[in-house]
Amino acid sequence: VKIQSYNRALTQSKVKSEEYEQDKILLVPHHIFNCPKAVPQPSPEPTAENVELDIENVKGDNLASRKGKNRTFPIFGKKNEYIPLASNKLKGQVYYVVAGHGGPDPGAIGKRGKNRLCEDEYAYDIALRLSKQLIAQGATVYIITRDPDDGIRDDAFLQCDQDELNWRTEKILRSQKPRLFQRSNAVNRLYSSHQKAGTKTQRMICLHIDSRSKNKRADVFFYYKKGSRQGKKMAYNIQKTLKRKYDKYQKGRGYNGKVQYRDLHMLRETRPSTVYVELGNIQNSIDQQRFLRTKNRQLLAEWLYEGLIK
Repeated sequence: VKIQSYNRALTQSKVKSEEYEQDKILLVPHHIFNCPKAVPQPSPEPTAENVELDIENVKGDNLASRKGKNRTFPIFGKKNEYIPLASNKLKGQVYYVVAGHGGPDPGAIGKRGKNRLCEDEYAYDIALRLSKQLIAQGATVYIITRDPDDGIRDDAFLQCDQDELNWRTEKILRSQKPRLFQRSNAVNRLYSSHQKAGTKTQRMICLHIDSRSKNKRADVFFYYKKGSRQGKKMAYNIQKTLKRKYDKYQKGRGYNGKVQYRDLHMLRETRPSTVYVELGNIQNSIDQQRFLRTKNRQLLAEWLYEGLIK
């Protein structure tokens, strides 16, 4: 993944004119294997009281735990920042929504004509749409990977950029291992503060888009942490929801999204019950319609929400 990210960055900065899948040239930098890397250590966990104070004082945060009638959340963009409270059925529940990659790492990259499709941009747009559903039902939602100026977008082709941040204002690190610990540490600190405050339900959903050969389609599929009964249950609930939706709206198509356990960092190193979602193959032209069409991104978010809270 480090080598992949390095090569993606070379193409993005135009040092190389083509992705390595096209020109078959994969550059392996010396420092990846020969220079030691420091992994950031978790900072001391704040008390629940301090975290709640910080939450209320953060201008433009995306949490649904605000006091009073203020239901404006700028992280979603001007058109979507006002989220009326539809119900309180998720009140007292905490959700961590993590769009994969971001910052210096765009993740998998597909092509559509002359347009580049960056995994992190499409995963983030669906993450925002899912978060909006949760917030409307009274949940407290932490959007861990966040872009201060994108918001929910209705374009087919989402501009690739590198200005995403880790929870609040932390610049996303370039090296993969420190970057992942940066993300999991943020989740774990928040989890601990809510646990101390007595929160019973804390869940996390990680959103990614897979990359494989162009002729191979992939239905939405799921990973969970081995031994996590709640994570496994969430994965199967979402899988069953998607199968039901496909059977209803695309009769005869079938749905083959799998559920299995994986030893991935964001499953292994985080404390909430977690489901890890791969939304399709960004290289496949048919799968790309799942991300390019605004309506499809919205439906994905709604169906993920329905399965997640089942």
